[in-house]
Amino acid sequence: MGARLKGKNAVVTGAGRGIGRAIALGLAEEGANIVACDLGGSMDGSGTDTSPANLTAQDCRALGVEAIPHYGDVSNFQMAEDIISTCASTFGSIDILCNIAGILRPRMIFNMSEEEFDQVVAVHLKGTWNLCRHACVRMKDQGSGRIINCTSEAYAGTVGHTNYGAAKGGIVSLTYALAREMGRYGVTCNAFAPRARTRLSVGDDQDSGLQKRIQAGLISEERLRGMEETRKEGADPEYFAPFIAYLASDAAADINGCVFVTSRATIGLWNHPQITRKFTRDWEIDAKWDIDELQRLVPQELLLDYENPAPPQK
Repeated sequence: MGARLKGKNAVVTGAGRGIGRAIALGLAEEGANIVACDLGGSMDGSGTDTSPANLTAQDCRALGVEAIPHYGDVSNFQMAEDIISTCASTFGSIDILCNIAGILRPRMIFNMSEEEFDQVVAVHLKGTWNLCRHACVRMKDQGSGRIINCTSEAYAGTVGHTNYGAAKGGIVSLTYALAREMGRYGVTCNAFAPRARTRLSVGDDQDSGLQKRIQAGLISEERLRGMEETRKEGADPEYFAPFIAYLASDAAADINGCVFVTSRATIGLWNHPQITRKFTRDWEIDAKWDIDELQRLVPQELLLDYENPAPPQK
C-alpha cells in the first residue's frame, strides 16, 4: 500500500472488469477512496449485472480504503450527474475521474447501422463528456482535480471499427479542449491509449474479425506486422495501472493535455496534431486557388513521401 492518493476520492467508470477494474484497484492501493461504476453489460452494451461493480468495490475495501459500487449508465446525462454527486456526497469531494467505460459494435461502415454507430459513440464519447461535464463543475469550485480519459490507437485509423475509432478520436480532442479550459482552475486532463489484453481486445470474436479483414485485403502486410508487434506488448492492465495512479497524483500536477500510450513494455507520448508541410502565397491575392495550380503544387510540396494507406485493389 502506498499513500500518494490518501484522502483523495475517485470515480472510475467501467470499473467492473479489465482496465477499469485494474485502475480502480491501482488507485485504491495508493489510498484513494473509490466509486466503482459499472453497468455490468456485455461487450456490445446489452444487459446489466451488479456483481462486477460490487466485486471491485469489495476488493478495493480489502486494500483499506472506502469504496462503493455504482451501476449507472454513463451515456445518460442525469445518471452521470448522479455518479459524480454520489462520490462527492459519500466521500466529501470528487478529486479523480477515470473514464474507462466502453463497448464494441464492430462492423464495416457499409454494413454498420445507425444504431451501432450511435451506441458506441454514446458510451465512449458522450459518456466521457457526461462525466467530465459534471465533475468539472465541482473540480472548478474546489480548485483541483485530475481527469484521465481512455482513448485508443484506433483514433489514428482503424478497419472495421469506424464507430469506435471516431469516438476515441473525439475523446482525444475532448481531452485537449478540457486541458485548456480547466487548467487555470488547477484541474488537469490527460488521456491514455492502452495496449491491454481484455475481453474487448482478445478472444475468438476479435481474432475471427481480424482474420476476415486480412483475407479481404483490408489490412496490408506492413500494417499487420505493426499490429502483431503491438499485440505482443499487450498485457493485463495491472501492468500499467500504476501509471494512471501517477497521473492522478500531485506529482503529475503540471502534466496536462497529454495523450499517452501504455503497455507492459512501453509508456509513450503521442504528438499533438500539427501542420507538417505547407505552401503559401501572397495573402493579398483575392483570386481563388486555381485547380491547375493545386494539381501541380499538392504533389510537389505536400505529398512528397505520401503513400495511399488503402489503394484500390487491382
